[in-house]
Amino acid sequence: MYDVAIVGTGPAGLSAALTLKLHNKDIIWFGSAELSDKVGKSEKIANYPGVPMVSGADLNEAFRKQAEEMGLEMTDKRVTSIADMGDRKMLLADNEMFEAKTVLLSTGVAAAKGMENEDRLLGRGVSYCATCDGFLYKGKTVAVYCTDERMAHDIKYLEEICGKVYVYTSFAYDLTSENSEKLAKPIKKLDGGLKCDTIELLDGTQISVDGVFILRPSIAPNSLFPGLELDGAHIKVDRNQETNYKGCFAAGDCTGRPYQITKAVGEGNIAAHAILERLSE
Repeated sequence: MYDVAIVGTGPAGLSAALTLKLHNKDIIWFGSAELSDKVGKSEKIANYPGVPMVSGADLNEAFRKQAEEMGLEMTDKRVTSIADMGDRKMLLADNEMFEAKTVLLSTGVAAAKGMENEDRLLGRGVSYCATCDGFLYKGKTVAVYCTDERMAHDIKYLEEICGKVYVYTSFAYDLTSENSEKLAKPIKKLDGGLKCDTIELLDGTQISVDGVFILRPSIAPNSLFPGLELDGAHIKVDRNQETNYKGCFAAGDCTGRPYQITKAVGEGNIAAHAILERLSE
């Protein structure tokens, strides 16, 4: 069991990971080794203390080198579910379970609004993980909505095992099976009673399916960790960055505005020290 599981490799996650590493805590850090796409795509950053005008790409590279020098390693697995077990938290990442005494969510802001009925049908024909649940739909008809090119391999996996796959992507993608079909419009609505059995496209077209896979770079906090208390679209935290779940903390853009690197770094540091106190208990 790990002392801390950090979900997200942006500035808040890095800030917390550095502090926790200095205190010799056993960390598992989930996210991309490329760190923050948002930081990397920033043209110029002028308000990071101690660093004159810098490009986002250069600042991201400085973050990456610092993490490397500190011996921090990223686990490039996508966390799709977290459960509170009292004295520990269980995390499901790419069909593998991990245990940690505490969790820090530094997931950024979910860029896309959820589809209609997405929350209601999650786990009932709607999945965020192809490798976790794909085998349940072998030979069946599924729809895939993907906005992250890094998950293209998940689409290919579903094309290999499913009977029919309807695919919508926000990036160029070449189908790998003659039984697959591209959707001309994105999925607007999911429908069904006990289980999702229909998708509705933006143009009103309805298609019958056995299941739907929604593959986004980030998952809405209350879908990732059911029961997590929100303030609007953001995770609600106290002054120590702790959520309504004891031992679960959050920092960075996911806790609200301003969406600034300096704010994320500060919150990550506050969360790390609160985690140290929680672990000492």
